[in-house]
Amino acid sequence: MADFLFGSPFRRLFHARPFPAVEWSSSAAAAMDWVETPAAHVLRINVPGLSKDDVKVQVEEGNVLTVRGSPPAGKEKGGDEEHKDGTVWHVAERGKPEFSRAVPLPENVRVDGIRAGVENGVLTVVVPKEPAPARPKPRPIAVHSKL
Repeated sequence: MADFLFGSPFRRLFHARPFPAVEWSSSAAAAMDWVETPAAHVLRINVPGLSKDDVKVQVEEGNVLTVRGSPPAGKEKGGDEEHKDGTVWHVAERGKPEFSRAVPLPENVRVDGIRAGVENGVLTVVVPKEPAPARPKPRPIAVHSKL
């Protein structure tokens, strides 16, 4: 019975790794959309409650885009702790909005042109593509009887 459920063609669904490999590590993974347009790659990552100062975007190891986010100091929630402002947290089920994502970028991108912005809890990262190399125009070559 197991061979029927997990045999070909379903085996690929459970054991295949998506390409490109996207890594994340944290207590909460930030949901991400990646869209490729003719001019750029656009990544949208959920960062609820974080501002532009709480998010760090950088390119590491040549072409790996790394996005990290954490709340500003003093906004972490702890159970039954009293903070300086007198606030006492009794239940904190939503967790800390800390995350880290590493996305290997394709070869045809301009790393120096990457732009990022946070609006309404969504971080948008635009990675422009390199222009396609121009194909050489056909040109006639003269043929001689001797070189």
